[in-house]
Amino acid sequence: MRLLIVEDERRLAVALAKGLTAEGFAVDVVHDGLEGLHRAGEGSYDLVLLDIMLPGMNGYRVCAALRAAGNDVPILMLTAKDGEYDEAEGLDTGADDYLTKPFSYVVLVARVKALLRRRAGAGASPVLAVGDLRMDTASRRVYAGEEEVVLTAKEFAVLEQFAVRAGEVVSKARILEHVWDFAYDGDPNIVEVYVSALRRKLGARRIQTVRGAGYRLVAG
Repeated sequence: MRLLIVEDERRLAVALAKGLTAEGFAVDVVHDGLEGLHRAGEGSYDLVLLDIMLPGMNGYRVCAALRAAGNDVPILMLTAKDGEYDEAEGLDTGADDYLTKPFSYVVLVARVKALLRRRAGAGASPVLAVGDLRMDTASRRVYAGEEEVVLTAKEFAVLEQFAVRAGEVVSKARILEHVWDFAYDGDPNIVEVYVSALRRKLGARRIQTVRGAGYRLVAG
């Protein structure tokens, strides 16, 4: 999953980005409301963490502009301001949730995951199943049959891209975009490295190569 952080407190933004990257998310960071609006409107994001007090354009206006444009990306608003009026204003502009600073990082991650599950469908199961392969996205555990398979955060994130689109072709570009980030300028063949690792751990037949198009996850 790919997240956008729009936060002008640079130390906080960097800390959040590092933590969420360790959770297996691809994370982009901007520090200005106008840039956040542009990036959220143009990018393919699964969720936006949006500060309210921003230079250029405040978070309320960014949120309202995205909703007016028909963008339904989940938005978790972050602010040092407190009080029912501020919360109401944030939710009235179309935000999905609201978190007041200072906040617990554990709570933030829980809110992010809850919003992502909600977007997948009300009451959607956090378990993705493809044949006898099961991914529990809440506990971040993977099972092949009855055996648990230990994956790194990046391996889990790559597999999740396949699992949410089981049977469909997933391109290398999409994996790079959602598991790494827009600023990644390394070797795009890094995807092949992780696919090879997943094949070793899960069985080669589960991930098929579709020449010239990408990869497809099938029942093993």
